[in-house]
Amino acid sequence: MVPTSMLCRAQEDFHRLRAASTTLENVRLRSVSAAAAWAKEALAAESREARQLRVRDIANASVAAKTVRATTDDLSSSENPDRGLTNR
Repeated sequence: MVPTSMLCRAQEDFHRLRAASTTLENVRLRSVSAAAAWAKEALAAESREARQLRVRDIANASVAAKTVRATTDDLSSSENPDRGLTNR
């Protein structure tokens, strides 16, 4: 499972709150370290999500271009002028 940026940010916030609310130094150090790791993972997740959006936009544009091209091809003239338009 690939974590989303929203999950990573929620985990980061959880660990930061935990670090702020504890009196134990060891727990604070571990929580700060975990929060930093989740922040790093959140950046990677945001980058991954942005890349997925770009890929999806490019794929949609490609499908739209193929649809326009297919529609244009269907409207080409027939070899036989008395027969009208071709249906490929």
